Amino acid sequence: LLPLEEVPTPGAKTIKEVANFLGIEDSRTLKAVFYSADGQLVFVTIRGDIEVNEVKLKNILKCTELRMANEDEVRAAGLVPGSASLVGISALKRIADNSIITGSNFVVGANKPNVHFKNANYPRDFQVDLVTDIALAQAGHKCIRCHGELRSTHGIEVGHIFKLGTIFSEKLGAYFLDSEGNQKPIFMGCYGIGVGRLLAAAIEQNHDDKGIIWPEAIAPYQVHLCALNMDYAEVADVAEQIYTTLTANGIDVLFDDRIESPGIKFNDADLLGLPYRLVVSRRSIEKGGVEIKGRTEKDSKLVLIQDIYQKIMESPESEQ
Repeated sequence: LLPLEEVPTPGAKTIKEVANFLGIEDSRTLKAVFYSADGQLVFVTIRGDIEVNEVKLKNILKCTELRMANEDEVRAAGLVPGSASLVGISALKRIADNSIITGSNFVVGANKPNVHFKNANYPRDFQVDLVTDIALAQAGHKCIRCHGELRSTHGIEVGHIFKLGTIFSEKLGAYFLDSEGNQKPIFMGCYGIGVGRLLAAAIEQNHDDKGIIWPEAIAPYQVHLCALNMDYAEVADVAEQIYTTLTANGIDVLFDDRIESPGIKFNDADLLGLPYRLVVSRRSIEKGGVEIKGRTEKDSKLVLIQDIYQKIMESPESEQ
């Protein structure tokens, strides 16, 4: 361990600025992070290349509200934002991450502007109330079980389980008697699933460059009925007939009876992504049927009007 030494760091406040000025890696520094926990100022120290996991910190502090402290609150405690450390500090709640003991001779703030300490070591030069795990896991870190390298991938949170512990049961007086007759607070958990998030996850996994591809089990409608040339009486009559027949048989139908061009209607149908698109037009009626196309299929097929229901029920799309 080297002697504690003051060094001038003019204009350097952030970890990156200090590390660049001194020509060292971020991991050779300890940063100070200040939080307000239910109104109490908490001084958190962690290695400079690691972020604080605020969920872990909140659980350790057993507080209801946790937020970053602002500079006015930090200054009111007699500290210097951008150049603070635990060296000589004892009046505050002090929490440190395990990373402070994974190295030695760290650079820390000297508690005065534009000055830092070199060669700060725990517990020789500063003390804390608790050393524990409050680090946010990041890509590149080592797994604590297998020592492999962690990697980060994109995901969607569709549900969650939170271990609440005893913080609320103690406040609510929710206790039980154990096998020895002692009164203990119950352990609580919170479980939830997000219906909206499930839909977002389904769309994330089922789409193309044209729009959504709804799995039939959760599609808002099974059929997108596009009626072209609605000003043509026979088209309107056939479309209404198909709509009535399908809905009577328990099939949910989105009926597009707008006076719009085929291109607009087809693009909207692909964008909305319902499992089937039915097209009623003068041309299809002249051929004796209706065009049907699964959302994942490339081409449409002509189906007799009386066979539409059976065709939908037999389609591979309906088996997904």
